[in-house]
Amino acid sequence: MKKRTVVALAAGLFLFGACGSPKASDNTSGEDAKTIKIGGNFELSGAVAAYGEAENEGVKLAVEEINKDGGIDGKKIEYIAKDNKSDNNEAASVAANLTTKDGVVAVIGPATSGAAKATLPNLTKAKVPAVTPSGTDDAITVQKDKVQDYIYRACFQDSFQGIVLAKYADDNLKADKAVILGDNSSDYANGLKKAFKDTYKGEIVAEENFTAGDKDFQAMLTKIKDKDFNVIYIPGYYTEAGLIIKQAREMGIEQPIIGADGFGDEKLIETAGASNVKNVYYTGHFSTKAPATDKVEPFVKAFEDKYGKQPSSFNALAYDSVYMIKQAIEDEGKATPEAIDKGLAGLKDFVGVTGKITMDKDHNPVKSAVVLGLTDGKESSAETVNP
Repeated sequence: MKKRTVVALAAGLFLFGACGSPKASDNTSGEDAKTIKIGGNFELSGAVAAYGEAENEGVKLAVEEINKDGGIDGKKIEYIAKDNKSDNNEAASVAANLTTKDGVVAVIGPATSGAAKATLPNLTKAKVPAVTPSGTDDAITVQKDKVQDYIYRACFQDSFQGIVLAKYADDNLKADKAVILGDNSSDYANGLKKAFKDTYKGEIVAEENFTAGDKDFQAMLTKIKDKDFNVIYIPGYYTEAGLIIKQAREMGIEQPIIGADGFGDEKLIETAGASNVKNVYYTGHFSTKAPATDKVEPFVKAFEDKYGKQPSSFNALAYDSVYMIKQAIEDEGKATPEAIDKGLAGLKDFVGVTGKITMDKDHNPVKSAVVLGLTDGKESSAETVNP
């Protein structure tokens, strides 16, 4: 999920274009539509608003660029963003509204795995495809061995992240004894934990669980403090990970800490305190220190010009999601949900800022990952890991 700097703006700033029901004469499901309506289903408020706000920024930049360049096949994108309030039920409702009342031909979002899965029934009912920029749970795209027809992702999935982190602990950190501190309330965290445990060659000397929203981790950290271990794995989001890092470092626990893309937001550092964020590593989708393609440099410049800050992985993934939909439309020659769905399924050698992407049979992108290192709250290393 995934990362970093977020500017808290009023939700109204995220509404692009008309949010009312489409007129019959401007049905965007038809080929005679005047605009190409694309929906945004994002966490613009609530517990993980940092992710949704960042992704909305990335989408808005891509839409602005495409429209300035003449649109897609001569048609401008009309972007309709809605707030799912970091709530899975609300995310499902937003998906229904975007696909039925607003008449969008594709949706970008949600950012989180649980919310993305909650939208699947309504996307399937409406037969409108969606791209989640950062929903990494394996079960988003494949459930009970069945590929979900109308959902795709721009990011790699949890199983890949868990494998990468286990190998990083084994090979790069030379860590043969691990402690796992996991969020047992999250599908995202549980998927990451399983993949790590299945791959890690060392010994897992302790495993403790917490629940999203917890604030005090002193008891859990006291249990592990005197154990013999050389790496801590935290599968979870920045909200709790930041507090765990802070409290662990203040207790004198100095071992390396590793996590997945849920670490990737500036609020992790704000919560933990920059001086405590040292010897911390996490999987990312994008880094300016390890550019995946030649599109990175112009993207970074455009983002800095628009927002006055460096882009995060979440900004980049959402930006790529828009261009993936654009490529699907151009490949199929139509801006209908059916054509976009076909185009996304067949996406091949798409060059984005987060890497060169080919969609596999399970609707997951084949692409590289980056393991980012933090020292005193700043990115100090970036190592590319190929699939």
